[in-house]
Amino acid sequence: MKLPLLQVRDLSISFGTLEVVHQITFNVEQGEKVALVGESGSGKSVTALSLVRLVEGAHMTGRCLWTASEDEADDNEAPQTWDLVKVKKRELQAIRGHDIAYVFQEPMTALNPLFTVGDQVCEVLQIKRGVPAREAWYEATRLLADTGIDHPALRMMAYPHQLSGGQRQRVMIAMALAAKARLLVADEPTTALDVSLRAQILDLLDSLQKKHGMAVLLITHDLATVRRFADRVLVMEKGHLVESGNTAQVLSDPKHPYTQRLLNSHPVRDVPLVDDNAAIRLQAQGLQVSYATKRPGVLGWFLKGRFDAVKRADFVLRAGQTLGVIGESGSGKSTLALAVLGLLPHKGLLTVDGTTWSGNARKDLHLRAKVQVVFQDPFSSLSPRMTVQEIVSEGLALHEPQLDSLGRLRRLLITLASVGLTESEFPNLLRRYPHEFSGGQRQRLAIARALMVNPEVLVLDEPTSALDVSTQQQVLKLLQKLQKERGLSYLLITHDVAVVRAMAHQVLVLRAGEVVESGAWEQISQQPNHDYTRLLLSAGLMD
Repeated sequence: MKLPLLQVRDLSISFGTLEVVHQITFNVEQGEKVALVGESGSGKSVTALSLVRLVEGAHMTGRCLWTASEDEADDNEAPQTWDLVKVKKRELQAIRGHDIAYVFQEPMTALNPLFTVGDQVCEVLQIKRGVPAREAWYEATRLLADTGIDHPALRMMAYPHQLSGGQRQRVMIAMALAAKARLLVADEPTTALDVSLRAQILDLLDSLQKKHGMAVLLITHDLATVRRFADRVLVMEKGHLVESGNTAQVLSDPKHPYTQRLLNSHPVRDVPLVDDNAAIRLQAQGLQVSYATKRPGVLGWFLKGRFDAVKRADFVLRAGQTLGVIGESGSGKSTLALAVLGLLPHKGLLTVDGTTWSGNARKDLHLRAKVQVVFQDPFSSLSPRMTVQEIVSEGLALHEPQLDSLGRLRRLLITLASVGLTESEFPNLLRRYPHEFSGGQRQRLAIARALMVNPEVLVLDEPTSALDVSTQQQVLKLLQKLQKERGLSYLLITHDVAVVRAMAHQVLVLRAGEVVESGAWEQISQQPNHDYTRLLLSAGLMD
């Protein structure tokens, strides 16, 4: 009888006196694709990282039995198993990164910025497999080619920051292949990617899994990804394994209320009616944003090249309206947002409430209050050294210095209450720090900070892509409520078609800096004219 590759039995994980994973049991068979699903805080990532004891300060009880390959077994004997909870550190080190490899959510933090990607793939080959340096370079180039990276020999000499998000994720996968891993643990590998790249990475993992016969343990909160990829699904809630089984069966007929709630957590379209003659808050005609580039050769000493990140974009955003800007990574969405915020020089017409950016900080101060921004990752956009009161009130000192301390406090409490944060629910709210809140609560703080100066336009730069499905739904409902109450206009930058479907009145489709299609959401979603729009919509429909 063939043993499972991994057998987890009554595994509990605790930090001090706090137990975060409670006696979970599951198997991963050889060559199987298993998804571990749950919201933030469910314990799924802690479980995956603890398999090879990568979580500092975690105390583990129970067993994690790892089965050796058949090549390592003696004739006519069952393969040896190791208990990863109790195995010695030296033996565990041999398994880490070799038999069990990891692909993390954000490869930019997992890759060393000081070394080329070629050096980092070669390092795995040399340390884990003992491949000589010269041979390792050729082998690493072949592995990059296997992952679908274009011009692999050239990319070998690139540093992580010189690659796109999808390319960096492919490098991480190449490093796992370099070790000839038998189990690949992919921890949210597609969350930060746009819909088409997400599909490409899933297709890549699927083809490589079949080609190399490795098992995959996929950690995710995205049920669309699970439906597309996994053979079997395990559902975790607050450290408990609440449901497991065949993917199609669990997702079509969930038994546990938590699984049912996850499946029903879809963004719901709820947009207010907007008068065609409503005031114009934001307008662009022939908007162009360019960057200077270095030309190759001697000519580069004297002349600079030019890269057009946004090419002649036209749009109008009215009071109470949402304009969704969609496109893949590198399409120019974020550059467009920075120009709207007055943070990048541009050509063409761009007005905020009828006024253009002057480039002078003092003259533009009144425009800064009218246009505020909410970023993708609130944990990195909120200062860890400042309290809630300091973070959210910071803009008032600049934009409304006439307010006294009582007036600032009153505005602060009203604004926090409007985003669902109150002292009754969060004692000592004003003196807390960002790390004391969940991801969704931090995003509410970021929204409150933007609202403090009573803006007319909010630039929402991927406001929900870092959140799990139920938290995403909560944040979108909050944004919809605020738009109705305050008449806010939203410039929504996203790669998530489901978010655009829920929020947008008008849509701008960007590809390589060009607007390939624009118009009302109903028209574009039902009768797209451009092939690229059809591609984005079809990739997004799997959500």
